[in-house]
Amino acid sequence: MRILHVLSAEFFAGSAAYAVALAEAHRAQGHAVWLVSDSDQLPTGAPQVKAAISNRRYGQRLRNARLIRQLVRTEGIDVVHAHSRAASWVSYAALRGLRVPLVSTVHGRQHLHTSTSLFDIYGDKVIAICANLRTHLIEEVKMEARKIVALPNGVRFGEAAEAGAPGPPRIAFIGRFNGGKGERAAALLQQVFPPLLAEFPALRLALIGGELEQLPAAGKGALAQLQAQFGERVEVVGFTNDVAGWLARTTLTIGAGRVAIEALGAGHAVLALGEASYAGLVTEANFADAAASNFGDISARVAPSDVDFGALLADARAFLAAPQPVPGALQAQVRAHYSLARVAAEVLAVYQSARMQKAVPDFLPVLMYHKIPDVAPATKHQTFVTKDNFAKHLAFFKSRRFTPITFADYLQFACGERPLAEFPRRPLVLTFDDGYVDNYTNLLPLMQQYGYRGVLYLLGDFDVRYNQWDLAADPTEPRADLMDEAQKRAFVAAGWEIGAHTMSHPHLPALPLPAATAEIVRSKNSLETTLGTEIVSFAYPYGDLNDDLKAAVQAAGFAFGLATDTGGLHLEDDRLQVFRINMFSHETTASLFKKTASWYRKYYRRKRGK
Repeated sequence: MRILHVLSAEFFAGSAAYAVALAEAHRAQGHAVWLVSDSDQLPTGAPQVKAAISNRRYGQRLRNARLIRQLVRTEGIDVVHAHSRAASWVSYAALRGLRVPLVSTVHGRQHLHTSTSLFDIYGDKVIAICANLRTHLIEEVKMEARKIVALPNGVRFGEAAEAGAPGPPRIAFIGRFNGGKGERAAALLQQVFPPLLAEFPALRLALIGGELEQLPAAGKGALAQLQAQFGERVEVVGFTNDVAGWLARTTLTIGAGRVAIEALGAGHAVLALGEASYAGLVTEANFADAAASNFGDISARVAPSDVDFGALLADARAFLAAPQPVPGALQAQVRAHYSLARVAAEVLAVYQSARMQKAVPDFLPVLMYHKIPDVAPATKHQTFVTKDNFAKHLAFFKSRRFTPITFADYLQFACGERPLAEFPRRPLVLTFDDGYVDNYTNLLPLMQQYGYRGVLYLLGDFDVRYNQWDLAADPTEPRADLMDEAQKRAFVAAGWEIGAHTMSHPHLPALPLPAATAEIVRSKNSLETTLGTEIVSFAYPYGDLNDDLKAAVQAAGFAFGLATDTGGLHLEDDRLQVFRINMFSHETTASLFKKTASWYRKYYRRKRGK
């Protein structure tokens, strides 16, 4: 892809570090990347263009927008990624009328005023860096939940540090010294550091971060007293490019956001103190809650930000009296959650999603079929379409100029392997569950007659040779045989996509999560190994799913999870719960027209509330 990052970078803050890390990760994968920011000296090999993005005067904003628009057109940019409200504003203006998506990362709470809610300038997709921020954007900013992805800043961790910090014990505050962080630093200098330095004679204090001159007056006075009383034990470092080196020499770090992440990932203890709250000494037990607030920086809702500095002092005193290394399990958890490789891959998926939502703004019908028998079976369920009627369906699709595609095709367009100019004007996805023998004898020849391909969802257990799940629920149901391996291979040879449908067709939510996860993972592995084809989509049996199962499907490596009559208005609202339309034996021309119409998903949601 061709990616343009736009950011405010008057100094190398956390958001700039995040943008540069993403740029380098994606460049390493072969993507082309550009940056537009206040500086053209950021540590990246990507081309940089200098522009006063932080300058909010309207004349400068319009100049910035024109520059970005010209760059987008000249370089054939596929997606623009903005990293501040100022960057989102100018990028939104620059892209008006273009079919290029805007993705914004929101790094902190937004000011709650009328214009914030009325004018959504953040674009097609929004990345919230923690769970609390996503809640804030939905509940307080009133942003659409479907467009927001909670995804942390990625960090490229170095080698894990050995337990314990070398040299004298040291406590460090690392962060900015202006604004809310400066107020926290001032309080620490007044209430926490004096007793600690007095009680621990060998303890050193390091103050690390930019804007030290903007420290509140009370903080400056307290700092001067500490320097006079404790001399060289008080180390005023200020801004440094060697934060990692200072972390390695620090026994206990006080900070939030990226500071806390890098310290924990390197194996160093952290008291999580941010602008919003104090999250305490980070442990395995409170890691999830601390991460949700970006280690104290972000509250989910408007709330008092008072901190009990007496409790913080007690925590610091207890730790310094008996320092303990960060448990390996916590360090591994932090490294996995904030892994740059993982985050960069998920950000790339957000880019692709935004690109497809911009290119294909209408509802894309995904139809679900099962059996295609010669004659109607004696069943209470109507999840079949006879061979003759299915031929009429195909004739209808042809007359309406639909072009059937697969999810594998869709991914090729999304990731840029195929040009969007070739994406069909009227796409349609035809899916078939379970793999009945009549799919081979009736379905495949009919589809080939029309030059169509579809998606066939198969069980991973090739020893399951009939619909035993139906008969287990109701012994009066007729037996329906499943295809053998050779027949399934015929679909692969015909260019069909094969999807996974578990190993044995259970009700997944009724299983313990480990058993359900095994059904999901093993089905993908079995189908890929046996049929020699990549499996990118998964169909939940009976359409039964929950959030844990969706997470398991994603973790197993599927790009899509197919539901039944539930899901978003657009395929890209939730790739792990794609709305799929059940097709029955009694479909008519009118129902086919309705179920393939661009308005059908909205109609169904209004009628059924799903």
